[in-house]
Amino acid sequence: MSLWLMFSFPFIQRALIAGVLVSLCAALLGVPLVLKRYSMIGDGLSHVSFGALAIGVALGCTPLYFSIPVVVLAAFLLLRVADHPRWNSDAAIAVVSASSLALGVLVISRTSGMTTDVDNYMFGSVLAMSRGDVILSAVVCAAVLGLFVLFYHRLFAVTFDESFSRATGLRAERYNALLAILTALTIVLGMRMMGAMLISSLVIFPALTAMRLFRSFRGVVLCAAVTSVSCFCGGLTVSFACSTPVGATVVAANLVLFLLACAWAALRRRR
Repeated sequence: MSLWLMFSFPFIQRALIAGVLVSLCAALLGVPLVLKRYSMIGDGLSHVSFGALAIGVALGCTPLYFSIPVVVLAAFLLLRVADHPRWNSDAAIAVVSASSLALGVLVISRTSGMTTDVDNYMFGSVLAMSRGDVILSAVVCAAVLGLFVLFYHRLFAVTFDESFSRATGLRAERYNALLAILTALTIVLGMRMMGAMLISSLVIFPALTAMRLFRSFRGVVLCAAVTSVSCFCGGLTVSFACSTPVGATVVAANLVLFLLACAWAALRRRR
């Protein structure tokens, strides 16, 4: 079957639209998160989202609508812990992450006949996205992109020198909270696409790849966006052609590009 023919299938079209939007948002948010050493928050939020989705399915609620406020609240909590001088932020994130994942598994084990949807959120099922999922992804991603562009300069200032930003009167905590909310929304949407085990890779890999190739913040942001979208499109195509899981194939594409960027950076330093 021709690879171009794959895009004639409605489920591929829905997967492509939603995947590109979520990948773009994850890459843009990943740059300040990695630079601020908050990258593990994405992994923690994905596990919190899994636990919330499991509970939502068990209660008969719409999983996405139930998990969004829970994950946003968890984002605020993890952000406060990461900024607290008396807490070990990595340990706190690990505790929240493991506890949420265990809670989700326990709920699944005690709920009969409701495991299919939750498994899709755990391991990803981008090809099973409905029209409603795509519309919700488009609305939330438009909001994320709009807020990121609107507050770009303030996020830049808070990312690189939060102390100086506070000294100049900038309410850094507000923009940290904004970053946490946008990340939480992106993680919840990405769960349907990549699953709890792999969604954090969309946040981390493009930013790390871009940092090997560019030095300026704007260059890194643009490169991360292009990298993330390209890897998703390439991963989706390879997955369809080789009958491999979409989420894992997308992560593999990101890994290959990251290794190539590392090799290029090493060669450039030698020259």
